[in-house]
Amino acid sequence: MTEVPSPSAAKSSTRWIVLGVVLIALFMDLVDATIVNIVLPRMQSSLGAEYSAAQWILAGYSLTFALVLVTGGRLGDILGRKRLFLAGMAVFTVASVVCGAAPVAEVLIAGRLVQGVGAALMVPQVMSVIIVLFDHRERAKAFVFYGITLSLANVSGPVLGAVLTEADLFGLGWRSIFYVNLPLGAAAIALALWLMPESRAVNPLRPDPVGIVLISLAMFAIMYPLIQGSDRGWDTATFVILAAAVPLLIAFAAHQRRRDRLTGSALVPPSLFARRSFTAGTVVMFVLFSGLASLFLVLTYDLQLGQGWSPLLTAAAIVSWPIGITLMSGVAQRYATTHGRRVIGIGLAVMLVGAVTLIAVLSTVGPQVTWWQVALPVLATGLGMGMCVPILASVVLADVPADSAGAGSGVANAVMQLGTAFGVAVVGVLFFWLATTGAPVDPADPAHRQAFSDAAAVTLWYNAGAFLVALLLVPMLPRAAQPEPGAAPEAEDRSGPEPRPEVGAEQA
Repeated sequence: MTEVPSPSAAKSSTRWIVLGVVLIALFMDLVDATIVNIVLPRMQSSLGAEYSAAQWILAGYSLTFALVLVTGGRLGDILGRKRLFLAGMAVFTVASVVCGAAPVAEVLIAGRLVQGVGAALMVPQVMSVIIVLFDHRERAKAFVFYGITLSLANVSGPVLGAVLTEADLFGLGWRSIFYVNLPLGAAAIALALWLMPESRAVNPLRPDPVGIVLISLAMFAIMYPLIQGSDRGWDTATFVILAAAVPLLIAFAAHQRRRDRLTGSALVPPSLFARRSFTAGTVVMFVLFSGLASLFLVLTYDLQLGQGWSPLLTAAAIVSWPIGITLMSGVAQRYATTHGRRVIGIGLAVMLVGAVTLIAVLSTVGPQVTWWQVALPVLATGLGMGMCVPILASVVLADVPADSAGAGSGVANAVMQLGTAFGVAVVGVLFFWLATTGAPVDPADPAHRQAFSDAAAVTLWYNAGAFLVALLLVPMLPRAAQPEPGAAPEAEDRSGPEPRPEVGAEQA
């Protein structure tokens, strides 16, 4: 059988094009995770859906994404990262079309569930491709682009949702937010087929069905209560399901240690957590992302539901976030491999200042707040985000060997997803408990507007606290995004181009 050209033989320009292709997938995933937030009321009205159905339209995507994420990453190591990327992108794109054409809420929910599965297959391959295609001299720069995409996509969902819905392209209304994935997905598939080299672990690995079942059950036990706990009133069953995650995770860890010792084919190699860069980085990532998505959840609901702002005016206030990220991308790229930890710390400190300033504005100005009074502290938070997240991603996977690229990527993405879900769950409960009094939603009522503004100011202290905790954890990180002295043998000699996994169908 003819062997596919090795990634190491790929031209430099081709590697950067491939990076752009996989970053399209990352952007599509993160945007679709949040794009429905801002137009959910219109979807619910258009489809005649109940509130519970609307909740599943929003949460179903995150649930299936989290369930399959770690498995999708490891399957890329075993079956081939290009193969899994193409499969995931195809599933995601087709599911997007189903969502756009959905005649009833049930079809839209099903489409969102399948979208999450497709995303879980393709997204872990993004980090894996970076690890496999780039040596350490180039990898830090590649991760800067990864971090910029991650940061921009986190806030672009609500903005794009507002713009596309208000534009009413071809009379599609909210449906255009799903149809836009069709040309993007088709382009990504075509370019990946043409340019992306196949790669998989050098040493033959076997699937771990027991590990897949255990981690899927554990992720469900964590994610389902976080997503549905508020809707269920945090009843006893919700806490029982959440408590079940503990023995499931213990059983999963024990099984992974045993399987790694006997076959070397663990779903999540225990050696990953022996690396300080990976362990410390994932902890910081969890805390940081628990404060990111939830910050914009509070702003979106306060400005629209509380103050009666239009989606476009809300988008105008928060678009300064990606502007700040873009302005700092050069700083992140320049210092990632020399003063990475210091830049991460400075970025988190700037984010903390931005969040506290936003709290002060909402506390003092209240319902009379203007878009620029929101935009300026949001800009500061974006500046800090642009300094820390691009470097943090490279620190987490700095010492992960190519054979475990998919597993490491899957775990890192799962940690981000869990952090986001945890933050949204905590902040959502707190915000709506403070903001709602049982009276009908009426932005024309001054008392209603004041209640929402006060609730937002109080709730955002959680986000400021998350940024503070992440800042306090920064000393745990390596000094820069490069291998630490005295690393394990497979990660020691990384000063030059690292060995690439051989490729070819015979390695499956």
